This record gives sequence, structure tokens and C-alpha cells, in this order.
Amino acid sequence: MRYRVLGGTGIEVSVHCLGTMMFGAVGNTDHDDCARIIRTALDQGINFVDTADMYSAGESEEIVGKALQGRRDDVVLATKVHFRMGEGLNRGGNSRRWIIKEVEESLRRLRTDWIDLYQIHRPDHSTDIEETLSVLSDLVRQGKIRAFGCSTFPAEDIVEAYHVAERRGLQRFRTEQPPYSLLARGIEASVLPVCRRYGMGVLTWGPLASGFLTGRYRKGQPVDLSTGRASLTPARFHPSIPENIAKLDAVEELVELATGIGCSLPELAVAFAAAHPAVTSVITGPRTMKQLEGLLKGASLTLDDATLDRIDEIVPPGTNLYSPDGAWRPPALTDTAGRRRSLADRAAG
Repeated sequence: MRYRVLGGTGIEVSVHCLGTMMFGAVGNTDHDDCARIIRTALDQGINFVDTADMYSAGESEEIVGKALQGRRDDVVLATKVHFRMGEGLNRGGNSRRWIIKEVEESLRRLRTDWIDLYQIHRPDHSTDIEETLSVLSDLVRQGKIRAFGCSTFPAEDIVEAYHVAERRGLQRFRTEQPPYSLLARGIEASVLPVCRRYGMGVLTWGPLASGFLTGRYRKGQPVDLSTGRASLTPARFHPSIPENIAKLDAVEELVELATGIGCSLPELAVAFAAAHPAVTSVITGPRTMKQLEGLLKGASLTLDDATLDRIDEIVPPGTNLYSPDGAWRPPALTDTAGRRRSLADRAAG
């Protein structure tokens, strides 16, 4: 396993990061099995573990905390805050009030005195970014976190946060965690260049594109829309939808490419993300030991220029064939009031 420095922090992390979203109620409910997966990953050289408070409503953090007992000093531990935790007001978001409360809950669940990387899981435009950076800077000074980053932020929000930190004398985001895969390359246009410009580490998520890059979904084959991710968002998997047809067409060409260089499609997918010069670490989220072993098998895969050129032909740089599940969309796109004047004020004359 190779290691890279995380966003100018001096902290060295493995190029594969173990994601734990599938540990707990939404995936693997066997805590002992999850712990074995975590420890096996550590034994194979992975020293970077990523979780979040909202994964299975805190259960993932609890599993990670138990699994790391006796090995905490050897691990760079990352978690996240933002999404609503439970009923009632002020139990989510990026406010000082919520972050101060929730970091203590994460520390308790993780059974640790400090978090190496504390990440803001999504933007929150109802909270001034200075408010968020201020409380995160305080947590660094208090020793509860070592560094902090953001996740799935658009390039303009990253730039704004950088300049607010500079003007106000606050610490800045050291990392960004965006979705990135062979089928979702949109961040190559602005997010990744901005991260390189500001010396930020990048932890990418979703390298297998919600399962499309596992080989499970193939052109001309039936899709079971009653189980797994397909049952939750069938529109993202139904083979008659044009967006899904484009994904399946690309998958066929990528499978042929992977076969030609002697690797599996998942191995190709993870190696592709790791090859970008802005990417520090690729988050892979196995649910089973078999999935972990398959991902580790491809850790030494090197993609040559000819292979990367062929990938560029199949999915051009900066192109999204789909919008990744869970990717943040700005209110300017999701709220029609932000795109439409009042009916009485729409005409030019």
C-alpha cells in the first residue's frame, strides 16, 4: 500500500481509505464481522478509516470505535457532521451549536479523545461559513480534532471558505471529499483544479458508481428493481431510461478495456480515481470480507497512458453520465423560486 500526505497536514494516509457507510443497519449488521473487515484492512496496510455520524444513525461510528481498540494510534480516523440526527430542531446543519454538541457524540461513539479529520458533510447556506470555520478552528485548538475538511462542496463554496479563513485569521479546510468515478467525472472541471491550487487533500467517494462499475448491471440483462439500491431509487437503474442506457453503454466498453489489460472492472474503477494528481485517497466501502479482498487485490494496478486515453474516449474528461447518489445540488437548481421571477414580472414589456 502506498501513502500520500494529506493536504499539507504532514499526515500520511494510504491511497485506499476504508469507508464504513455499509457497516450497521443499512448494510452489514454483524458487528464482529465488520470489526474483522476493519482489522484485515489495517493488516493489509490501510491506515485511513472514514465514517460519519449519520451512517446507520451512529452505529457505524460505534462499530469503528470498538474495532480500533488497541490500534487507535496507528489509524488516521475521519468522520463527518451535518445531516440531521433524530427528531427536533437544531439537530443538524453546520452551526456552532450543533457541531459543538455532535463532535462530543462522535468522540463518545468512536471511543477516542481526538478525531484526525473532521469533515462538514454537505454545504449549509443557512449558516455563515465564518461561523462554521470558527467553531472548527476552536476544536483544533482544543485538541479534539487535528484538521478539518469539507465534503461534496462545489468549487465556488471551497473558494469562498478559503478567502473567509484568510481574511478572518481562521484555520481552513484541508480536504475535500467529492464523488468521483469513471462515470462521474464532473469534478475534473473545477473542484479538483481548485483543490490543487489551494493544496487541499482529496478523498473521493463512489468509485463504483452505485454498483454500475461492479459488473452487476450489464446491457441487455434484466435488472432486479426490488432489492438493494435499485429498490430505493429505481429510476437510477431502470434500463429503459436514457441516462441509464448511456451508463450501460459505457460499462460495456469499460468491461472490454478492463479485460484487455487483465483486471476486473472494480479494479479499473478504483485505479482510475487514484491516478488523478489531485486525488490523495480513494474511499472504498466494502460490506463483506470478499468485497474488501477484491478491492485490495487491485491495489497495485497501474494504468498506463494508453489505458487512460481510452477511458477519455469512452467518458470524456469533465463529463458526468449521471448525478451521483447523495451529491449535493445547489438551491439555485432545486428551488424553482430561485430561477423564476414572479409571474407578474416575467415579461420584458
